[in-house]
Amino acid sequence: MPYVIGTAGHVDHGKSSLVEALTGIDPDRLVEEKARRMTIDLGFAWLTLPGGKQVGIVDVPGHRDFIENMLAGVGGIDVALFVVAADEGVMPQTREHLAILDLLEVSDGVIALTKSDLIDDLDWLDLVSLDIAEITSQTVLKHAPIIPVSARTGQGLDQLLNALEEALADRPPRPDRGRPRLPVDRVFTISGFGTVVTGTLTGGSLAVGDEVEIVPPGRKTRIRGLQSHKEDIRAALPGSRIAINLGGVSKEHIRRGDVIALPGLLDGTTLVDVHFRHLPDVERPLKHNTQVKLFCGAAETVAYVRLLGHQELLPGTEGWLQLRLEDPLALDKGDRFILRYPSPPQTIGGGVVLDPHPPHRWRRFKPEVISRLETLAAGSAEDLLLQTLEEHPALTLQQLPSLTGLGMAEVMEALDILQAHEEVIAFPDDLLMAGAAWARLSGQITQELRAYHDLHPLRLGMPREALRSHLKIEGKLSNHLIELASRSNLLVDEGMVIRLPEHSVHFTKDEQTAIEQLWDAIRDAPTSPPSIKEATAIVGLEVLQALFEQGRLIQLSSDVLLDTDTYHRLVQEVEEFIKAQGSITVAQARDLFNTSRKYVLALLEHLDATGKTRRGGDERVLK
Repeated sequence: MPYVIGTAGHVDHGKSSLVEALTGIDPDRLVEEKARRMTIDLGFAWLTLPGGKQVGIVDVPGHRDFIENMLAGVGGIDVALFVVAADEGVMPQTREHLAILDLLEVSDGVIALTKSDLIDDLDWLDLVSLDIAEITSQTVLKHAPIIPVSARTGQGLDQLLNALEEALADRPPRPDRGRPRLPVDRVFTISGFGTVVTGTLTGGSLAVGDEVEIVPPGRKTRIRGLQSHKEDIRAALPGSRIAINLGGVSKEHIRRGDVIALPGLLDGTTLVDVHFRHLPDVERPLKHNTQVKLFCGAAETVAYVRLLGHQELLPGTEGWLQLRLEDPLALDKGDRFILRYPSPPQTIGGGVVLDPHPPHRWRRFKPEVISRLETLAAGSAEDLLLQTLEEHPALTLQQLPSLTGLGMAEVMEALDILQAHEEVIAFPDDLLMAGAAWARLSGQITQELRAYHDLHPLRLGMPREALRSHLKIEGKLSNHLIELASRSNLLVDEGMVIRLPEHSVHFTKDEQTAIEQLWDAIRDAPTSPPSIKEATAIVGLEVLQALFEQGRLIQLSSDVLLDTDTYHRLVQEVEEFIKAQGSITVAQARDLFNTSRKYVLALLEHLDATGKTRRGGDERVLK
């Protein structure tokens, strides 16, 4: 499995010379670097460890003026090769690089005590080693072995290689979550090939021919070729140092800090929720709205701090921040980051991204916001999944990995647990909803229906579209909610209208008297009954609408109605007439029913509209 080692340490302590001694590759590739004998930008090399394991090496600059270049390369490493010169010992950038490794939670490391050949006094070496052990004692390098080496004589190089192999021995392979990301740390062109980017691949695999997206610009392209350690490969595994030849994009279309990912996997963001650890040796408290520089992966941008739950954050403490970014970055949940003051430049702390796409700017001192962040920071996979679902009406299964930072296998396992405890509701179309969200919505459905019944007691139920509008949920989800509520006996689905199970229409004594008066008028002339306007005058609009909904009356047009028995009788007579004669005209129907053209025309047009007949000229035939 591929692994990456990253150097760290003070300027001129021999990092690049050590890398060249170990690999035979000079990582200083720039003319200025060779002229100044100092690493300015990231360098890259590779080697094969004694046990046969091949690893990539990222060599970073140590000078304080180039520490931001150092941050672009140190984020994707598995093991740190921490370099301290024996003749100088611990220096300012030694401490700063160590703090950065600690904030990024680099899981393991080896400490190389370089230039040991220059020291004849063994007591001095012991003192330097003790000093190193003291400053690393509360950091991720507290168990790292200290190995005296010399790049010039080769002293200690074999022991160093063995120590690096041992540090990697128990490290599990980078997980393949099906979410490949390559933070771009270098962009260049090769004549005849085009644009090439390099970086350390995480989260998943990439292969030649894959369609990918450059985020945040959102430009789609395709992988034309892949290399690892200058060898052509067809596919790259998580943890690999790789170079990608991209098709159809120029060097100007991409920059360091952009991310190569599968299309739709990531979006650029300018607002991000984080947990932050403030370094204890920073000179002043972190205040609200402070301008800082954010470094994450290979990216950097200016950001503005929004303190959540604190008036200010003292050095040596931890807290919750919402960062407002000046430029969009492609961040994901779980990414580690570093913050620095821009002037005078100083690393002040770092932490972990909790939510790369918060729904809005939070109010600073709301307890529920802090509770949400605590869940995101410390919760299990089930907690994260439930928290994410509760922030949306519903989500598809495919959306959950990107929103939670979990792999699909972890999502499925957590879903099984949550569904077993009825904390997540699964709908068709792979739609998922938090149980708490369903409880709120089902209560809202009941309230909306009860309010509608109180306002319109004579109507059978609330129109389906009106209920959707009140719930502010559209499309398939609203149908799924109504179906689940019906199965749960919370409502009765009558098709076009929805009602509570206990709701039924009851007419008052006066309304019932008016209805009898209307029936008398209809019985006197069933084929030419009162018009809708006249019927409304007799019983009122609400009662008339109720009679339509109950199916006791049928509306043929804007002004014509029939009672249901008469309607079915006339329809049957039309069908029998057409079967006997082949067709029927308006005049024939008028004579058949002994009524006026107004009623006959309304009936026949109604039959056309409902698909029982089809008009051809003046005649109608059965459809």
